[in-house]
Amino acid sequence: MTLTKRGEYALRTMIRLGFAEWNQEGVISVSNIAHQEHLPFKFLEAILTELRNAGYVESVRGKYGGAKLAKPMKSITMGEIVRLIDGKLAPIGCASETEYEKCSCPDEEHCGLRMLMIDVRNAIANILDKYTLHDVVEVTLRKQELEPPKKKAVKKVSTKSRHADPADGFLALLKTGKL
Repeated sequence: MTLTKRGEYALRTMIRLGFAEWNQEGVISVSNIAHQEHLPFKFLEAILTELRNAGYVESVRGKYGGAKLAKPMKSITMGEIVRLIDGKLAPIGCASETEYEKCSCPDEEHCGLRMLMIDVRNAIANILDKYTLHDVVEVTLRKQELEPPKKKAVKKVSTKSRHADPADGFLALLKTGKL
């Protein structure tokens, strides 16, 4: 599975709309979402259209128009959004439940790679389907409350890239009891 920019932007948009609902802000303008999330406006409009057509987002026209969630946050899993925007969760076609493709392996039924990729797909699906938009919004807001605001300081430009620390993960935060 590869989460495309389109998929990433759709998830970030849904989370932003979840924040707006949590804070009882009502409708949030598309330009406001684009600005807050640093997303290209036209790309965001296309994503919102797809989310609206699938029944996840409601559009409101007019001077104070924009978008809002069309369903309760607790009824939207992250897996639904990923599948809607990016399709299959399996890393290879022969391991997919929804978009199966025959592989070139001579013995698909006993293929070790296929079995491994089915486990990868299942792990991804189990996590994405377990957590709702409500869960992600709630954990994100709790983490923001626990961490003091970062001071804006002039940073030296580094050639090192920041790695993805496993301790920064959603599940890690839930398991440690910090949230």
